[in-house]
Amino acid sequence: MSARERLLVLELWGVGDLTLASPFLAAASRRFAVTLLAKPFADELRRRFWPEVEVIPFTAPWTAFQNKYQLHRWPWRRMKILRGQLVARQFDFAVSARRDPRDHLLMRLSGAKQRLGFPRLGGELLLTKPLAGLERHAHRHDHWRAAAQALGLDLPPRGQIPAPEPLPWRTVLIHSGAAQPVRVWPLERFAELAARLRRNNFQVQIVCDPAQKEWWLNHGEESVQAPANLATLFGALDQAGAFIGNDSGPGHLAALCGVPTFTIFGNQLPGFMAPVHPNAEWSEGKPCPHKPCFDRCRFAAPHCLLDVAVDEVWPRVEKFASLHAAHD
Repeated sequence: MSARERLLVLELWGVGDLTLASPFLAAASRRFAVTLLAKPFADELRRRFWPEVEVIPFTAPWTAFQNKYQLHRWPWRRMKILRGQLVARQFDFAVSARRDPRDHLLMRLSGAKQRLGFPRLGGELLLTKPLAGLERHAHRHDHWRAAAQALGLDLPPRGQIPAPEPLPWRTVLIHSGAAQPVRVWPLERFAELAARLRRNNFQVQIVCDPAQKEWWLNHGEESVQAPANLATLFGALDQAGAFIGNDSGPGHLAALCGVPTFTIFGNQLPGFMAPVHPNAEWSEGKPCPHKPCFDRCRFAAPHCLLDVAVDEVWPRVEKFASLHAAHD
């Protein structure tokens, strides 16, 4: 039996971004010997979702939220070693689903024979097979699906990706955190959602970012969890029948684990980054001419998110919870 061709996959950003690449990684690992270049947390996803994938951990300096182009602080020695690691593997293919010439340059430096990606700002000069035909704000899964088709892989459309069968746990998990403050709906409103759900006899578990835990404890939430790693977060998700949270990585992980999600969006477009689950629902947030602005708001506060009131989302949240979580 001949050795499998080697494929380098780049997804250098956050938990949600890598989670949306998971169906592609699982499909690719059945045909290729796959190496993933990603942040160190990728190894926790690898163990659970695509164990045959090799992970090379790398925190790209341009993925920092602030001061990303202070070149004198870049890990140049680590980057030189990384290039040697990639070249030594003699990749047949390299692929990125981002319109990012920095990814394209990394693929070129890896020495991969065939380089597939979505060109932007001259990035096509670094690619051997530029991919095209998608709208700029098409869903991230659609980009991975187009890349899969170019590699001869069969990746189903977003609405047809099978979700794991949920375990017989029926708790409503509310996660109040997000990587950036502009994506965090006010904690008081999550607390009000939790109170209303409990008044309707739903069992609710609060999960949050570590910096939010004291707020929840001070507001009477005795059993709040603040996972320090993804393994602990998986433990909470595995006991949930429904997930409610911000536009953030934990929601994407919930969907990947088979938990239906309700996402409160603000500055992002659901059509671009909604969790991939057949029962995913969301609140779109208020209109803004600058959407999507990702993690940088042009105003003093993200009104697209902050102007979303509890009374607006409650009827849909109540119906969502009734469909996916048991109550007395």
